[in-house]
Amino acid sequence: MTINLIDYGLTTALNTQAAVFEGLVLGRVTAQHRNLYQVVTTAGDCQATVAGKFSYEKMAATDFPAVGDWVMLTPSTDTAVIQHLLPRQSVLAREAVGNSSAGQVIAANIDTIFICMSLNANFNVRRIERYLTMAWDSQAMPVIVLTKADLCDDLPEKLSALSAVSFGVDVVTCSAKTGVGYEDVAKYVTAGKTVAFIGSSGVGKSTLINHLLGRELLATKTIRADDDKGRHATTSRQLLRVPQGGMVIDTPGMRELQLYTGDLDRTFADIAALAMQCKFRDCTHTSEPGCAVQAALKSGTLSQDRLASYQKLQREMAYDGLTSRQRETEKVNRLFGGKNEMKQVIRQAKAKQRRR
Repeated sequence: MTINLIDYGLTTALNTQAAVFEGLVLGRVTAQHRNLYQVVTTAGDCQATVAGKFSYEKMAATDFPAVGDWVMLTPSTDTAVIQHLLPRQSVLAREAVGNSSAGQVIAANIDTIFICMSLNANFNVRRIERYLTMAWDSQAMPVIVLTKADLCDDLPEKLSALSAVSFGVDVVTCSAKTGVGYEDVAKYVTAGKTVAFIGSSGVGKSTLINHLLGRELLATKTIRADDDKGRHATTSRQLLRVPQGGMVIDTPGMRELQLYTGDLDRTFADIAALAMQCKFRDCTHTSEPGCAVQAALKSGTLSQDRLASYQKLQREMAYDGLTSRQRETEKVNRLFGGKNEMKQVIRQAKAKQRRR
């Protein structure tokens, strides 16, 4: 049976790009397992690995295929070989776990990113700001999905707090128990479009995807009642077709999300607009005269928590591109002013300890 790749998001532009590579087959990555990829082509699903030349020429982990990517490969009855990666229209990336400088592509060529957060102790406005910063940078459209509405007894307060940080972003409230909001989520999953679900473990991503698929395909886990922390249900990323059209990408829960790149101006549009009004272009928004940001703090139109969140993410993103040693030096400089100053603080602390 021939597979119609239009059902997997194939566009005229992608067809044009693929036509350049004679003798190769076009496919889309639907899953990844270490160095092996699952790829769908017009001939069906196949396993694939990257060509040796491809590996040699690529410098960063983000240059390698990820779920959602369109690739050109040499077909085989055993394992196909990926020769080229077509340009991405969007890419959702984070800092690799356990690595202080490398990036990790979560998903590629996505149209909508569902940022999922449950309406219990998992609800955290500052975490939403972090997710939005990553999502806006991806070139996909973020949508905030608030789950477990049936467990929330202060929904108006939470929505009010969220409205202060979610400029230009749709917010959907839903509940697996009552079914409220599920159809609102489904409206974003249309023919030819790809959506990705991100969020902490146990917030209901797999439950939402199962609803879209119309069957219990993905395992689900609940948030533990004793500490409101989730347990991982999804352990790898995969792209799945939705019966009514469109595709969904499920991702493992992210308890810690370190930014690799981000768009602070979109997430913090209010602060960006204020900064344009500051007297000095290089204003640090701390003690400079004519600082519009500080004026907004004093007038109460900007909260200290939001500014602190902005500055924290700004500092974090400034580490991008540095080696682990350079990052450590940068942290020392910010904390103490330099290595000599740090040594002095340590000496003073030791002297104080001896006097006790």
